[in-house]
Amino acid sequence: MILVACSSSPRAEIGPAPQTSAKQHFFWKVSDSNSTIYILGSVHFADSSFYPLDPVIDTAFAHAEELAVEIDIGNDSVSNEVAQKSMQQGLLPAGTTLNQILPRPLWNSLDSICASWNFPVTALMPMKPWFAATTLSVVAIQRVGIDPSYGVDMVLLDRAAVDGKAIVSLETADEQVGAIADSSESDSAGIYYLKTTLREISELDSMVTRMIRAWKTGDDVLLRQVMNEESEGDSPEDEALRQKMEDKVYTSRNGKMAESIAQFLAEDRSVFVVVGAAHLVLDDDNVIELLRKRGFSVERL
Repeated sequence: MILVACSSSPRAEIGPAPQTSAKQHFFWKVSDSNSTIYILGSVHFADSSFYPLDPVIDTAFAHAEELAVEIDIGNDSVSNEVAQKSMQQGLLPAGTTLNQILPRPLWNSLDSICASWNFPVTALMPMKPWFAATTLSVVAIQRVGIDPSYGVDMVLLDRAAVDGKAIVSLETADEQVGAIADSSESDSAGIYYLKTTLREISELDSMVTRMIRAWKTGDDVLLRQVMNEESEGDSPEDEALRQKMEDKVYTSRNGKMAESIAQFLAEDRSVFVVVGAAHLVLDDDNVIELLRKRGFSVERL
């Protein structure tokens, strides 16, 4: 789901979740014996109704000396590098077009959506399926009235720049793009991603409404339900592709994020961390559980 992870839409596994309340947030305080890190789950697209943030979040941010994000997309050189890497990895070989490699029903669905939006499907023709999916997702999200400039990470990046806080990227451009790019010759995972993206788009108004409600109320269960819907009814083959994507988008990245946060604590740094909310609540290998297993004190705020 592109709202809560870099640019992914694999299904999340539903497991035990803490009880939620109207005052709970996707926000945690993680501490060792002498230092504290605050971790906020972001949605990467939002609207003005998200702001101002709750005082408990604002206060923690104001007192932090550094802001750590998945990647500093507010830095032009970084965002340009991500765009360049996406183009390098996201374009098909010369002489090959998207309609040649997609199953006919999937191509027909894609073509139909583009026609209904008056969006030129020719713009997607040179793209690999995963790159076409991310491009289409951004257009779809903006069509329902939410925007990356209101994304929680983007807003806090702007505030950090104004406040003079140091900004730390937890990932490189290669890691961000590689999380969703499919390097296999068959591009099977990319085709699966495009298929689930089209499913998601068909229900986007409802999904966005429920995702916003989940974030504003800290409702883990609702977040997981919304993310599960896009892969309901998968075949065994698709289920295997989903697992492959989940490993890349979540499992491997969660471990690296947790390691970075543990290092911040070891160095007694005052850091406010913002990553996609999915990295903090999905399954048992999420960032928060990994930090808890390391023996840190974890409190949800």
